[in-house]
Amino acid sequence: MVMHINRQEVRNYDLYLFIITVIAVSIFAFVALSVVPERTTNSRISQLAFISDPEERLTFETVLDNTADNSPERWTPTLSPVNLGMSSDVHWFSFVVTPDSSLAVSYLFEIDYALLDSVEVAVYPPSSSSPVVRYHAGDNLAFDVRPIANNTPLFSLPLSAKPQTVVVRVESSGTIRMPIAVWEEKEFIEYAASQNLALGLFFGFLCAMAISNIFLFFTTKNRSFLFYTGYALSLGLTLASLQGLGYAYLWPEQVWLQGKAVLIFGNATILFAVLFSRHLLPIAEFSPLVDKISKVAAWAFGICILTSTLLPYPFAIKLYLVMLTIIVFVAMYTGGWLSFKGVAIARYFSVAWLFLLVSGFVVSLDSVNIINLGISTSYLLIIAGTVETVILALILAINYSHSYDELITTQAFALEQEQQASKAKEDLLAVQKRYQDDLEYKVEERTLELEITLRELSEVNQELERLTAIDPLTGINNRRHFDKKLKSEGRRSRREQTPLSIAVIDIDHFKRINDKYGHAGGDACLIHITGIIQSMLLRLSDDLCRIGGEEFALILPNTDSDGAYHVVEAIRDRIEKSPITFDGEAIQLTISAGLATSVITDEDHAAALLRLADEQLYAAKESGRNKVLFKPISG
Repeated sequence: MVMHINRQEVRNYDLYLFIITVIAVSIFAFVALSVVPERTTNSRISQLAFISDPEERLTFETVLDNTADNSPERWTPTLSPVNLGMSSDVHWFSFVVTPDSSLAVSYLFEIDYALLDSVEVAVYPPSSSSPVVRYHAGDNLAFDVRPIANNTPLFSLPLSAKPQTVVVRVESSGTIRMPIAVWEEKEFIEYAASQNLALGLFFGFLCAMAISNIFLFFTTKNRSFLFYTGYALSLGLTLASLQGLGYAYLWPEQVWLQGKAVLIFGNATILFAVLFSRHLLPIAEFSPLVDKISKVAAWAFGICILTSTLLPYPFAIKLYLVMLTIIVFVAMYTGGWLSFKGVAIARYFSVAWLFLLVSGFVVSLDSVNIINLGISTSYLLIIAGTVETVILALILAINYSHSYDELITTQAFALEQEQQASKAKEDLLAVQKRYQDDLEYKVEERTLELEITLRELSEVNQELERLTAIDPLTGINNRRHFDKKLKSEGRRSRREQTPLSIAVIDIDHFKRINDKYGHAGGDACLIHITGIIQSMLLRLSDDLCRIGGEEFALILPNTDSDGAYHVVEAIRDRIEKSPITFDGEAIQLTISAGLATSVITDEDHAAALLRLADEQLYAAKESGRNKVLFKPISG
């Protein structure tokens, strides 16, 4: 059902959306200024360079030797953050840590990227090729192996008042990112506190949304709340995996899961987002094709959840990023298209996906090293995820509020009818009590009045039922009547074992007619064709319905495929030979039709027959139009 919202409500919701957008932009600025490490953490780092080692010849004992394999000319100078894109080669990084003062100070060295498979660190004193300390970390190792329990690789540098050389060996199946920082302990504690506060607020928000919506699902049985809960939880787990928080707190011993978590939960996030969108937006009412595409997308992401545990990580992550970009573009197009069709909440849906589109696109470019962001891409996803989650919650609240209002209105109407009936009964009892002597006459009189009223009400209801089944333009039955009639004739065919024929008719190039002659010309063509078809139907049992803009359907009970084809072909021929004159100009009309015939065998058979007729219609249009294609089927 399409939800209609008045203009004042739309303006109010637009204001809410504007406020949310302003808040989102403010949060982006806050992240850029407060959460990203200050440049002072990199002022202690100098001579940062890297070298690729695809054949894995270098070791910590030889990496600093000026040999042919690793001469200074082969080292590439760079700046932090380093982003080398996706590569399975071993990479060595070297830089010098210079203390801020002449006093011996112990620093912390952090790599602010949690998804590196293997990170080995060695620290060398001045003029020495032998490391004084070595560490090993990465998500290919159990979490408790890390030298410091932190969600990102963190290492303690030896106490020294002189510059020290740090060499890092990195190997990973995903993106090679090296956003490095050298902290004093106090600096890191302050930074971690502010970062943990921001992350705590974000994940707390997602948990609160998930908990509230799962309770709403249990109380209302509305699956939108269930899908939204799945989306919020999956999004939280995806971002927790990107930040290394899942490995630190949820599955520290599950090395295998850590390597697949981003793909598993990332695909689950989009799966639930697609299911939520299909359930919330009236996609099927406007386009069965787009609805079918969304079903395929949901299945695709569901399958990717399973295949991501088997496929190589580099291939699976690239596939996911491509599919993510495509589905977000499709979602934005669908939202804009439905908004153009008059679905008010679709515009908010488009804005919600816009944030994810921008951030997802930027992250994709950063992952393949087309661009190099100065901040962690997970921050962009966190902010975009927050904004999208809030806007989707707003959409869900709007939708549920209007559904609830419609329910209240229906209940109020039923209560009013009940009160009127109760009042009529009370009036009858009052008449009986006041005029006891004339009880029989007055009771009969009042009963007669009630019967007349009920009869009139029944007639009015029947007339309303008839009107709701009539297409106002052509005067023939509409889609609602067609659905009921199809089910009824299907049962009749099944009961009597007689053939039932369904024809779906579409006016060829109707959009061109509308574009050239306007809606008035198009309406005249619809009425003209309706009259021709009605004149060709000789049996009272044959039923013509308008089921779409320029689409008609014929229900032909007890008619075999030859008879049905003869009727529909005669209609096609008559229409082709009967142009309509509009504004002094003759309009040549043709139709395409799809026909299907069968003896109905079960409850779903009639619907399958309609789908087959529809498929034949599409085949007729694709093969040149102005023809009738049919296909009899057996039960």
